[in-house]
Amino acid sequence: MANCALKKLSKDFGKMYSSTGWSSIPPGKLIRSLLLQVLYSIHSERLFLEQLDYNLLFRWFVGLGMDEDVWDLTTFSKSCERLFKAAIVPKFFSRIREEAQEYGLLSDEHFTLDKMWIEALASQKSFPR
Repeated sequence: MANCALKKLSKDFGKMYSSTGWSSIPPGKLIRSLLLQVLYSIHSERLFLEQLDYNLLFRWFVGLGMDEDVWDLTTFSKSCERLFKAAIVPKFFSRIREEAQEYGLLSDEHFTLDKMWIEALASQKSFPR
């Protein structure tokens, strides 16, 4: 699904980048990185880049070779900003959602959590003194 969504957005990528200046992170790799951050609930870019440095599954999914250097945090952050300013990320995730809907992978079912279970998890005993 990510491949199809990226193909559909490829014409939007060209509008984001200048033909001169420093090279940047390819948008496909960057969006795949953001997708991994969402799927694995990685809360910071620094932590994600650290995991990308040693996690072969992440490297494969993003498109980095085993011996390729992981991007600099500043470059990664600036590139992410550029994607968000161009509204590419919402378009990508909406295309993913549309495809998932087409394949019947989404459901209208809801789930609930028992209040007692949540309270037990957050009890004073679970906090270190």
